[in-house]
Amino acid sequence: MTPQEASERAEAICRLAPVVPVLVIDDLAHARPLAEALVKGGLPALEVTLRTPVALDAIRIMSEVAGGTVGAGTLLTPADVRAAKAAGAKFGVSPGVTDRLLDACEADDLPLLPGAATATEVMALLERGYTVQKFFPAEASGGAPALKAIGAPIPQVRFCPTGGVSLKNANDYLRLSNTLCVGGSWVAPKEMMLRGDWAGIVALAQEAARLG
Repeated sequence: MTPQEASERAEAICRLAPVVPVLVIDDLAHARPLAEALVKGGLPALEVTLRTPVALDAIRIMSEVAGGTVGAGTLLTPADVRAAKAAGAKFGVSPGVTDRLLDACEADDLPLLPGAATATEVMALLERGYTVQKFFPAEASGGAPALKAIGAPIPQVRFCPTGGVSLKNANDYLRLSNTLCVGGSWVAPKEMMLRGDWAGIVALAQEAARLG
């Protein structure tokens, strides 16, 4: 998969909904009902972060939910890429990039949403062919004003800002011409998952799906 093809796939996924849920799953029993609730609420693209021991199994289970497109977040190494692809991930997300990580995603045909926080990082990815990127950590890197500023000289790159994005500030990003969608964890609060409040998560997803 070429970087150009990866960006085309990533853009299509980003356009599925204004918000991509960023999910940290500690209890494997939550995987299926969580995916079902988010998809039902109108958020079909799901990023499962590889931050817990059950993350890969969660990707396998969530990939079986009709209407969902499940990806793996926090990809750091080529081994992460291989494991995510084997688990059924349809796309990958990384907080930053290395050449080895990009090589692995391209070799394994896993579309990557690569992380960048500065104009230099954005330019380096663009030089390789990535026109769709993750702006991370969004709020810590200057928020929507910083992303708008990057877009002025580099308008051909579009972003999914993640990191500190919430219901309160999501539209600040979504109003920008270089933002395709945002990534956020607020649609799947840990407390709601622990309570099994899947109806509440459906409601949060519906609210998020109306943004933009």
